[in-house]
Amino acid sequence: MHNDNNGYPSSARAWTTVAILMVAYVLSFIDRQILNLLVEPIRRDLVISDTQMSLLMGLSFAIFYTVCGIPLGRLADSRSRRGLIAVGILFWSAATAACGLARMYWQFLLCRIGVGVGEAALSPAAYSLIADSFPAERRATAISVYSMGVYLGSGIAFLLGGLVIQFASAQGDLVLPVVGEVRPWQSIFLILGAAGVLFTLLMLAVQEPARRGAGAGVAVPMAEVARYLRANRKTVLHHNFGFAFLAFAGYGSAAWVPTFYIRTYGWSASEVGIVYGSLVAVFGCLGIVFGGRLADWMARRGRTDANMRVGMFAAATAIPLVALFPLMPDGIWASVLLAPTVFCLSMPFGVAPAAIQEIMPNAMRGQASAIYLFVITLFGLGVGPTAVAVVTDYVFGYDQALRYSLLIITLGAVVAAFGLLASGLGPYRESVERLRDWSTSSPASGG
Repeated sequence: MHNDNNGYPSSARAWTTVAILMVAYVLSFIDRQILNLLVEPIRRDLVISDTQMSLLMGLSFAIFYTVCGIPLGRLADSRSRRGLIAVGILFWSAATAACGLARMYWQFLLCRIGVGVGEAALSPAAYSLIADSFPAERRATAISVYSMGVYLGSGIAFLLGGLVIQFASAQGDLVLPVVGEVRPWQSIFLILGAAGVLFTLLMLAVQEPARRGAGAGVAVPMAEVARYLRANRKTVLHHNFGFAFLAFAGYGSAAWVPTFYIRTYGWSASEVGIVYGSLVAVFGCLGIVFGGRLADWMARRGRTDANMRVGMFAAATAIPLVALFPLMPDGIWASVLLAPTVFCLSMPFGVAPAAIQEIMPNAMRGQASAIYLFVITLFGLGVGPTAVAVVTDYVFGYDQALRYSLLIITLGAVVAAFGLLASGLGPYRESVERLRDWSTSSPASGG
């Protein structure tokens, strides 16, 4: 163990924790996003409409993921975080496998709700575990590495989806013991579910670090959490909605970029899966880790608002990119511009949760993280993809206008994010100071 760890776990143990949690996040995002590339076979077999399909993809998952996140975040503040995550993985993996057994729409809907409930246990507990494993000046990088799971998982889901489309057309149905005949799309859900159940065993390698800082391990009354959030409401609102607008741009474009390539440039679904999947996996991961490294570099130079500043910088850099990529004359040029777009839009999603750890007492971190995830998931995943579709359908009124809908929605969202994050820098610095004062005065801190 290094002498400079100041009681934190050794670097090897801390990074092992991050690696295992990141793989859990990758699995969760594959389970969440794989649906986006299996639309046609699922619609055909369950005989459902686009609107019913969109409920499976977004809202059914997002509502239960966000609502269950807050009580599960509260559990993460006082119970075993490792145990909570393990139960969550088992639950969402079982629900994913059950999606592969669904024969009717309502069964599939219930299974997707189950995936959302299980996945809600992961991130609030994971952020808290990582925050207690690393000192403040290394925390943004660590949380960014964990958050790479979003882009690795999404990229793998697109790549896997592209390959599944080819595989499905070649193989036909399978006959499995006990289960009976299953379609190729159903077998994918069964395999993913089984992989998740096996992965749960790896959680035994995660050791629970000591809780550190203000209010560590104490179950703080909800009234005190509400009072603390109210005292920091300017920071919380600027932070949550600033990053939510970036999530809105990210989820909105991720949902429709594959269709944009197909409609605008005539690409096939498997071509899009491979190209866009690779872009998301490579440039998403590079962007999110770069954002974390940049924030830690700023923090070491005395910037207490480093995490918010990186978000603001990412939004500013993304403005010209989101305005240009939908207007490119061919798919190659669109891909060339999409690489830095994905890089910029991914930069903030390690620093955003890291920012919460800097302004919240230990005993409130899980709950504050769950509120943040509530806002960005409901607003980003729940509304972002639909906003692009509504502009295409009701403003322009024809399918080929998708490129202009993407431009309008993503540009508007990124500009709004820049404004909110820039005006939130001052309140954020005040909140960092307020936490220092709270730590010395609160009875929960033991002070």
